Amino acid sequence: MSQLQVSTTVNGDPVEFICEPDESLMDVLRDRLGLTGTKEGCGTGDCGACTITVDGRVVCSCLVLGAEAQGRDIGTVEGMAKGSELHVLQRKFLEHAALQCGICTPGILVAAEALLKDNPDPTETEVRYWLAGNLCRCTGYDKIIRAVMDAATEMRGA
Repeated sequence: MSQLQVSTTVNGDPVEFICEPDESLMDVLRDRLGLTGTKEGCGTGDCGACTITVDGRVVCSCLVLGAEAQGRDIGTVEGMAKGSELHVLQRKFLEHAALQCGICTPGILVAAEALLKDNPDPTETEVRYWLAGNLCRCTGYDKIIRAVMDAATEMRGA
């Protein structure tokens, strides 16, 4: 197989990379671009650990080919903070102790950020539904949901 050259945007920055035609976007992000925040949990799209956004849409990067990133706008957990200033969701996860091992955390943060962009005032049920594709094996979900709800309140200025 011949390698492919891909031009895309990752976290607002133009990026070019070369990948194999069958290489997942998750592997490209981690191995070729050094963005190791995206985690591999299952490799089958069942756990959400590798959640990123592609053109604003939440996707499991293990199910997307790197070549499919051509011309797309990719968002990862590394793009959430602005320099040393954490995104409000990241801050709230720390305040609420909503993480333990950290495998699921980046994917949940990316999914939660997408939710709050789409729905700045979600109910608890809506948060739980939105994050249903992101599995956590350590914390349970209560602290995660509380952190997202608290972040939503702060982001709305309520």
